[in-house]
Amino acid sequence: MSVLEMFRLDGRVAIVTGASSGLGVAFARALAEAGADVALAARRAERLEQTRAMVEGLGRRAIAVPTDVADPEACQRLVDTTVAELGRVDVLVNNAGMGTAVPATRETPEQFRAVIDVNLNGCYWMAQACGRVMQPGSSIVNISSVLGLTTAGLPQAAYASSKAGLLGMTRDLAQQWTGRKGIRVNALAPGFFASEMTDQYPEGYLDMLQLRVPSGRAGDEQELAAALVFLASDAGGYVTGQTLVVDGGVTIA
Repeated sequence: MSVLEMFRLDGRVAIVTGASSGLGVAFARALAEAGADVALAARRAERLEQTRAMVEGLGRRAIAVPTDVADPEACQRLVDTTVAELGRVDVLVNNAGMGTAVPATRETPEQFRAVIDVNLNGCYWMAQACGRVMQPGSSIVNISSVLGLTTAGLPQAAYASSKAGLLGMTRDLAQQWTGRKGIRVNALAPGFFASEMTDQYPEGYLDMLQLRVPSGRAGDEQELAAALVFLASDAGGYVTGQTLVVDGGVTIA
């Protein structure tokens, strides 16, 4: 097998959560371009169908399964449906997420819990359900954030806590599953990429953040998607329990 062939995902099936917009769409496209069939999950069914049509347009099989990852039973239904319709699960991309920017003295318990329920608990329920059916050689990629490693000037305690917790979960699941089940578990920590979440930032905030980026620009979604394919494929076969930071140098500035 050549080096380039190691990045191929032909014959494999991936699940992508948060696949109705933004980076989730980019991840689904990259996995399909690498040869994978894709199960697409998100809460917004109409936009999910658009992603399904895109994947099928690339010549791959796709199913769209409306899913709220904060519900463990919904996560199990997603995995069961994927196995029933696509035959297996080889890759999980835990991408579903939400964020808030509420000062800590004013954030309500409901606001804090809502972020943790999706960003951290939801990733665990998905990993748990996939871990029951994945075969050796499978891969889980948790989408964390540089805000799990540093701060960025907005009051985001819930979001930062969820993304930092995801890094600890990644290490522990890798320790549990890599040797015993042959399932690799890694995390991506993106820096500043345009998304629906960043659309909610105050005007001028992203321009200010770019002053912190040694690369001098925001990231391109294809750069992040390429890193995902590395971790999901045999190219990353000796990588587990790690956090791959894709941030243009923010965390070293």
